[in-house]
Amino acid sequence: MRFSFVLTEVFTGLRRNVTMTVAMILTTAISLGLLGGGLLVVRMIDHMRDSYGDKVEVNIFLTKDVSVADKGCTAQPCAGIKSNLEQDPNVEKVDYESQADAFARFQKLFASQPELLAVTRQEAVPANFHVKLKDASRSKALVQDYTGKPGIGSAVDQSDFLDKVFGLFNGIRNGTFAVALIQAVAALLLISNTIQVSAYTRRTEVGIMRLVGATRWYTQLPFLLEAVVAGLAGVIVAIGGLFAIKGLFIDDVLADPIRTGIIPPVSSFDIVAISPWLLIVAILISSITGYATLRLYVRT
Repeated sequence: MRFSFVLTEVFTGLRRNVTMTVAMILTTAISLGLLGGGLLVVRMIDHMRDSYGDKVEVNIFLTKDVSVADKGCTAQPCAGIKSNLEQDPNVEKVDYESQADAFARFQKLFASQPELLAVTRQEAVPANFHVKLKDASRSKALVQDYTGKPGIGSAVDQSDFLDKVFGLFNGIRNGTFAVALIQAVAALLLISNTIQVSAYTRRTEVGIMRLVGATRWYTQLPFLLEAVVAGLAGVIVAIGGLFAIKGLFIDDVLADPIRTGIIPPVSSFDIVAISPWLLIVAILISSITGYATLRLYVRT
């Protein structure tokens, strides 16, 4: 088998059906790009679990009057709350944050939102305890124990907030995968139609080749490679699109939460890490679809 001849036939077929080829590449690229976006969300969730898994705390916020009157937490009821927390066998560490320190942290977190800072006064930010537990699964029990006690305004389990954030990202991931699946079906149909059209336009020359002794595999291989080449072009476009979206959208729109550490950044390494999976999916989809089409519909 002359490999140069096969390559010539492949690029001839792609050039003859250029509009369908472009449509096939773009549809494949969109499908793979959505799949890549879903995989990036999965990696982001994993990074968040690694970052916050051992840092989940319970925040116990003091009432306004206690926050203002007892800045050093030396009087009751603040001192008693702190003592009880330190003596709790499930508590690993207790950090008291005064109202002034809490307000300073608030200003740092929302430095990019001057409108919010302009209307927020120190009195609106209560003093609080940051409580780190030895067993994070006991956080809800601690919240129940301290909710409603004298001097305590509220007790908040940070894991509840993280569960909501993970739920949001999981929803985005599932929605992205669902749209990617629909696009994949469209890509499969386009690949199949393109191969059938390509085979039909070259039916005379393929028939001649069969008459002079060419095997069915030899005559069908160029059509199969057309699908694979289009799939590879699609994955290149998809990966390029992910880098473009990272630079033009994610790094800009999510700059504030990334800078403050609320969510982890999407790095170029993350895109590189998922690229082999996109390449494998592209090759599998195009080759399997091409082979099935040739076996079921193309009699050459």
